[in-house]
Amino acid sequence: MKPYYEDDAVTIYHGDCREIMPTLPPVDLVLTDPPYGICEAAGKNKSRGLLATSKDFGDAAWDDKPIDALLMAAVREMATTSIIFGGNYYDLPPSSCWLVWDKDNGATDFADAEMAWTNMPKAVRLLRWRWQGMLQGDMGNKEFRYHPTQKPVPVMRWCIQQAGEGVNTILDPFMGSGTTLRAAKDLGRKAIGIEIEEQYCEIAAKRMSQSVLAFDVV
Repeated sequence: MKPYYEDDAVTIYHGDCREIMPTLPPVDLVLTDPPYGICEAAGKNKSRGLLATSKDFGDAAWDDKPIDALLMAAVREMATTSIIFGGNYYDLPPSSCWLVWDKDNGATDFADAEMAWTNMPKAVRLLRWRWQGMLQGDMGNKEFRYHPTQKPVPVMRWCIQQAGEGVNTILDPFMGSGTTLRAAKDLGRKAIGIEIEEQYCEIAAKRMSQSVLAFDVV
């Protein structure tokens, strides 16, 4: 399949990951944020602002249900190491290492934290990184929001770093607006993204064309 976008570090495919993944070579890490089936795409975000109006991402159906068990198994089998956000919504094997993102939200109806299941043989790790409101992250690096379930780039960089130095190729089969790919490129890694919604492929391609950001999150 011809890539939607490609550069020296990143390849983006527009389509269904069930059709594209079998054509790909093995990778070192799957880092992804699949639909959980909690209808976050159905206009929830616009009603959550307490001090300011939240962005309206429209109303779509791609988060109406979680992905099926066979697809989840296929995703996990693409790499030696897997990090899957929303793992608490899926029937996954027991794990000693969950990556916990403390969102430091304050008084909102958003979850206080998000959990990523991993198959890494180490202890639970936690990162505190504020995402909602004007005082995001380090309070001087507010990111533009392209997608209703978008993760901060520093959170995804942290996830990649948790997987270790031997991770050179990364796959995100539910790419969204391309945050995993942006994080990988910032760290000098190669990445492949797959996204079924073309509007987000276009956004991700534009994000990949930006300069690499030399940040380090530990």
